[in-house]
Amino acid sequence: MVFAGSGNGKVGKEVYLEKHLPTLPTLGARQDAFSIFFEWDASFGIPGAFYIKNFMTDEFFLVSVKLEDIPNHGTIEFVCNSWVYNFRSYKKNRIFFVNDTYLPSATPAPLLKYRKEELEVLRGDGTGKRKDFDRIYDYDVYNDLGNPDGGDPRPILGGSSIYPYPRRVRTGRERTRTDPNSEKPGEVYVPRDENFGHLKSSDFLTYGIKSLSHDVIPLFKSAIFQLRVTSSEFESFEDVRSLYEGGIKLPTDILSQISPLPALKEIFRTDGENVLQFPPPHVAKVSKSGWMTDEEFAREVIAGVNPNVIRRLQEFPPKSTLDPTLYGDQTSTITKEQLEINMGGVTVEEALSTQRLFILDYQDAFIPYLTRINSLPTAKAYATRTILFLKDDGTLKPLAIELSKPHPDGDNLGPESIVVLPATEGVDSTIWLLAKAHVIVNDSGYHQLVSHWLNTHAVMEPFAIATNRHLSVLHPIYKLLYPHYRDTININGLARQSLINADGIIEKSFLPGKYSIEMSSSVYKNWVFTDQALPADLVKRGLAIEDPSAPHGLRLVIEDYPYAVDGLEIWDAIKTWVHEYVSLYYPTDAAVQQDTELQAWWKEAVEKGHGDLKEKPWWPKMQTTEDLIQSCSIIVWTASALHAAVNFGQYPYGGLILNRPTLARRFIPAEGTPEYDEMVKNPQKAYLRTITPKFETLIDLSVIEILSRHASDEIYLGERETPNWTTDKKALEAFKRFGSKLTGIEGKINARNSDPSLRNRTGPVQLPYTLLHRSSEEGLTFKGIPNSISI
Repeated sequence: MVFAGSGNGKVGKEVYLEKHLPTLPTLGARQDAFSIFFEWDASFGIPGAFYIKNFMTDEFFLVSVKLEDIPNHGTIEFVCNSWVYNFRSYKKNRIFFVNDTYLPSATPAPLLKYRKEELEVLRGDGTGKRKDFDRIYDYDVYNDLGNPDGGDPRPILGGSSIYPYPRRVRTGRERTRTDPNSEKPGEVYVPRDENFGHLKSSDFLTYGIKSLSHDVIPLFKSAIFQLRVTSSEFESFEDVRSLYEGGIKLPTDILSQISPLPALKEIFRTDGENVLQFPPPHVAKVSKSGWMTDEEFAREVIAGVNPNVIRRLQEFPPKSTLDPTLYGDQTSTITKEQLEINMGGVTVEEALSTQRLFILDYQDAFIPYLTRINSLPTAKAYATRTILFLKDDGTLKPLAIELSKPHPDGDNLGPESIVVLPATEGVDSTIWLLAKAHVIVNDSGYHQLVSHWLNTHAVMEPFAIATNRHLSVLHPIYKLLYPHYRDTININGLARQSLINADGIIEKSFLPGKYSIEMSSSVYKNWVFTDQALPADLVKRGLAIEDPSAPHGLRLVIEDYPYAVDGLEIWDAIKTWVHEYVSLYYPTDAAVQQDTELQAWWKEAVEKGHGDLKEKPWWPKMQTTEDLIQSCSIIVWTASALHAAVNFGQYPYGGLILNRPTLARRFIPAEGTPEYDEMVKNPQKAYLRTITPKFETLIDLSVIEILSRHASDEIYLGERETPNWTTDKKALEAFKRFGSKLTGIEGKINARNSDPSLRNRTGPVQLPYTLLHRSSEEGLTFKGIPNSISI
């Protein structure tokens, strides 16, 4: 026990826990409590930390330590939540600090030495291969996604201007023979306390992804392509719906290999008759055909799983930012006359001036990669632009879709483009449905790689690393941010192994294929930290106008914009909570400037964690309380509400592959071709031969179902793992107010969803928008905002 006496603190006598700790179960969350007695003398001062040594061969998970009956002090609590290995695993003894909060300058002098030493341990020395028991946080580039020795390399992301990227946790594995800059694929290192073993139910879900990648996908492949127990193509929309209405019959030997995997029992339901059945996706629970309507297509742009890409159209025709010497003239070929057919007498000029035209624009994201993507075996994709019109009833209406592909004689000659207009009858209606499918294929790929992976998972990891390296557990900002990193490093490590790696699940089932993560790197070049704040994002996209008299200081251009309306309330609640909390410890700007740990944290998060963008002028300088409040609010928002908005709707919307296809295998058929004749005779077959086939659909549905689930031990925004996360009563009171405000917002969301005048809240599919409803039950619920990116 380290006592806050004088000098370097007084270390009391060692005492021993004689009773052996039981071997912890691999699964489950059993806890045991033990009593131990320390000698204490008033001259020692108050206990401020304790050392612990584990003499057993097995590690154990230390939850907390309570010191009771301290004279004039009552109970002192140490929140630990850490794995403790045999003492020989560590160069320095493990130390745990009291649950108080101190800025570095206000730390009791006897604890300062220990505070600094512990941070040095967590930083490590940047050398060597990490071991399972290590607790070291360090940075590295994404140099482990490919398999150069196996003939399947991928570019190294991070550390160059060509492929900039956020950093990930350093593993220090052996390098490949073929490329000395790339690490060999294999088990990834996660600092031990980021990986809770199998004590948490959320690990069932992450284990499920591993099982899916290593065990289930090969079985699907065998069933479809070798054993041919089911066709490799869907023959009708009814055939697609049978995935959850009847299921797929599989041979007993294949099903028996899938069903015993504990993580997958819940994911794949069987009825005892060798049938694999998916749960019904929310988008098709009420209406089987609502997804086909233009209103639902447009509604999902603002209330779907990717609601933050749409922009207000501010010039016509839409232009490109791509270099014309490389890609030719990428200006849109859509004409005013084409748009005005469906604008009810309003002209394009009038609609622009009254802020009624919007665009979903994937031209610049896809065109640089499209020649390479379309050289892949089955890909036949376009880059798309969709123009939408805000109707008098507050809903959006698609007016035109532009489909572009690179010129066959070279990208520099500009695109070959066609413009498709809405139609409700005959072959034109099929072509319109196919055009919408091509838009969604762009949207699905961009959503998974950018909106979801890059803009939440990848950009958060550097902040998690820097926080653990430079902010002591005693630091108020550590206590504020720590819950919002829970499991993020762990799930990102798993993603590098099974999801975003070469020939992984994402490359197999989404359009950009082997260029997927490389494509997200090119988008990262234009990532701006301060624009991740929801108000700034809405203003930048032209979806909101700054207006001091409006709620949240913004007037929404689309008033019934479910993601923005609900999101602004959550953002304001987060910002208010962070402001109240930060103000308790930083009364002045000088306090921010003089906090040595805080300044080291921010400097390293920017210069190392996001080092490829470190020269950007938009980074907050961390010189004022407002810099600190805004930066922390963005981190909390990104880890919680932003991730929830783009993650937990994946299966509810995308579980019906007809609604959110992920692959494009055919261009729009030209008249006079066999494909055109098929489209006339059998529109459903033509649609199904264009989008994701059966094998890739099974992969996609399996993974997005796991990603869309909440674990039973999920901790939601406004909650903490332990009520004793701080001893500061004012901080606890502010946190309680935050929780109450979030509960109030849930009521408002439910009221809006019941208001029939707000048509974008539910749409033709009758699916109320609940992705920013803070609380949730376990499972596939289409709601719930966890504290962190943990799946």
